Amino acid sequence: MPVETASRVARTTTGRGGLLARKRHRELLLIWLLLTPALLIFLAYRILPLLWNGVLSFQFWSPTKPAEWAGLFHYEEMFVYDDVFWTSLYNTFLYMLTAPISIGIAVVLALMVNSRIRGRGVYRTIIFLSYPLMVVAVGIIWRWLYDERVGLINYLLRQAGLIDEPIAFLESYGTALPSVIAAAIWQITGFFMIILLTGLQNIPPSLYEAASIDGASRWSQFWRITLPLLRPSIFICFVIAIIASFTSFDLIYVMTGGGPGHATELLITYIYKAAFTLSQFDYAGALTIVMFVLFVGIALLGNLLAGGDAGKVDIAE
Repeated sequence: MPVETASRVARTTTGRGGLLARKRHRELLLIWLLLTPALLIFLAYRILPLLWNGVLSFQFWSPTKPAEWAGLFHYEEMFVYDDVFWTSLYNTFLYMLTAPISIGIAVVLALMVNSRIRGRGVYRTIIFLSYPLMVVAVGIIWRWLYDERVGLINYLLRQAGLIDEPIAFLESYGTALPSVIAAAIWQITGFFMIILLTGLQNIPPSLYEAASIDGASRWSQFWRITLPLLRPSIFICFVIAIIASFTSFDLIYVMTGGGPGHATELLITYIYKAAFTLSQFDYAGALTIVMFVLFVGIALLGNLLAGGDAGKVDIAE
């Protein structure tokens, strides 16, 4: 009798396991079916152009004549002889400062909006309003703010007695890139605040209550509870900021066009000029591959520094 009971239990358990496995298989199949259109679009507009640029980077290519094998010629030209490439690479790394600065400001704003202050909904809306604006509109607004004659920033500085002559923010080699970086930070910080605010609101209040009972200070609670549990949200913001740093063509193009000289030239604007101004499509392909490798490397490094699984999403069984 005990043997029959054990056998019956084993069959029941096996049957339930099979049902759960089939259910999970159907769910995964449905997920992949729903993802397929988006993946096909991503393949057509992202992966295939990237592969084509990889092919171009090893060729002498022109729309008017047959392609010829170039080997590593374009990469040698880039790394050894092209000073503009190194300038644009340096500017791109400086532009990446938007990531830690905007995330740091967003953390402070999210903590403020998440606290019990009057009108926090109004503050949240005002701070977020910068993000839905078109980047071209943001560029035009900040060009007006920086204008030497009618710009609000120069006007306020003169009224405060801090300057005697207006500052040519976007025409000076030393101030052009920091000025564009400030505009980029203003534009994206509100979006990061919303992401981090969502992360804050998902932290169980009981953790803070237990920490308070144990005598933990607010700083200790932030360092040991808030910051570790915000790590996935911070990593998402970091990846978005890095992508924006490598693809911020429109803001640069509207505000400075890469000038003065090459003071605000980024890799993305240099790729555009190489392809559509100089018609060097093969060289632009090599620049694109280098930019892609840098982006992937920085994203992997950020994930490693964040703990190796910052972007991991667990799927419940």
